[in-house]
Amino acid sequence: MTLEQLHALFLAYPTICTDTRKITESCLFFALKGPNFNGNKFAKEALTKGAAYVIIDEEDHRVSEQCILVNDVLQTLQKLSTFHRNYSNAKVISITGSNGKTTTKELINMVLSKKYRTIATKGNLNNHIGVPLTLLSITNTTEIAIVEMGANHQKEIAFLSSIAQPDFGYITNFGKAHLEGFGGVEGVIKGKSELYDYLIANKKHVFLNADDPIQFQKLGSYTKRIGFSQSDHQFYNIKFIDANPFVALEVESIPIETQLIGKYNFTNCSAAILMGKYFNVPMEAIKVAIESYQPKNNRSQIINKKGFEIILDAYNANPTSMKAALENFAIMEAKNKTLILGDMFELGRDALKEHQSIADMTKNLSFNDVFFVGENFFAAKTSYEKFKSFHDLKEHLNQNRLKKGALLIKGSRGMALERVLDIL
Repeated sequence: MTLEQLHALFLAYPTICTDTRKITESCLFFALKGPNFNGNKFAKEALTKGAAYVIIDEEDHRVSEQCILVNDVLQTLQKLSTFHRNYSNAKVISITGSNGKTTTKELINMVLSKKYRTIATKGNLNNHIGVPLTLLSITNTTEIAIVEMGANHQKEIAFLSSIAQPDFGYITNFGKAHLEGFGGVEGVIKGKSELYDYLIANKKHVFLNADDPIQFQKLGSYTKRIGFSQSDHQFYNIKFIDANPFVALEVESIPIETQLIGKYNFTNCSAAILMGKYFNVPMEAIKVAIESYQPKNNRSQIINKKGFEIILDAYNANPTSMKAALENFAIMEAKNKTLILGDMFELGRDALKEHQSIADMTKNLSFNDVFFVGENFFAAKTSYEKFKSFHDLKEHLNQNRLKKGALLIKGSRGMALERVLDIL
């Protein structure tokens, strides 16, 4: 079966499934493989549950004419998504960066959906499987697709760009994330900049934070750059007002009060506003979109519970986002401030140094109580309470109740620190 024939089949059965536990009637089941699973083995089950066709790459599991044999299921999924992306008339905006990708993507979607029919990456499905699935969710009515791209090593963004072939792109920032895979901060900058490389090589438009020296330097005099800045009037001006705790900003003399905490969210909002202006979304609609957005999924959520004002930022963490969160928490107005910080993952040989840096920073910011949890923080030198595992932290908190007040909970996803909420 040719790619064109497979795409015609997809148009007839436009729902993609990769998990037999989520099979829907008349879907196309792509039998993906991984280190610990082989989707080919579930081809018969997928058909039994109602899949119209299954795409496999092992002859032994060809149980009926509804099984389409290809050389490599994953590559077929990726090629199909690129074919569909080019078949569609939708404009594609790609987003990457070390921090704030998902929040920025959601803000952009909120703003642009005020005028256009949009689709956007669901959750954080931003890898070599998630990007194709997002592209394949484009329908014949979609006008703009916002595609988030994640990476933990070099060449990955370049590969995802070749799949999505974006018309526009934006990099949120370059931070200390996935240092182990990227090979240090310079590797992060090089890896994330692969989106710039694709856009420039293909003469596409680039959105940028012109106040970020790395972005400004890398884009130089590129003529298709569209930027925002607080001070440089050759770019669109957006003014930061405050973040105590929620970000307030001003654009075209119009105040915007967000429901996002932390100054670090100013640039995320600014990028969405800039894109709204570029795509001619009315300013009043942009204001409504930004002000109505509420964070979720453990990303800087504000939760009031049993006398605690909790900032739950337990979706992920790296040294850059951790420091930004601590600086923001330090300037918040609150009588009692408690920190529960979990390990930051994928830092490689820099892990101990970066955890020690955070431990030192907490001391200098003079919080009331600080609790560290995880093997890396446990190895750091600090006078604050530290626990090697979440179980140890839980035992301590069950016997020693936290002082009520403001509480920041932050750590990498693998720490699952949202479990603290069940202890309070």
